[in-house]
Amino acid sequence: MTDPWQRSSYCAQGEACVHVSATDHTVRLTESSAPDKAILRTHPAAFAALTRALKQQP
Repeated sequence: MTDPWQRSSYCAQGEACVHVSATDHTVRLTESSAPDKAILRTHPAAFAALTRALKQQP
């Protein structure tokens, strides 16, 4: 069984949403308009660093 996808809380109505799926070892991101296409995979620590940096932006 695969881990479930969660839609971003910042997603508006429509096709421009980011979906996230995470396990203890991998975080996966994809776009809702093409969920089976480009999937970005990264380590949870790297994803946490990215989200911290984005939250610090004005």
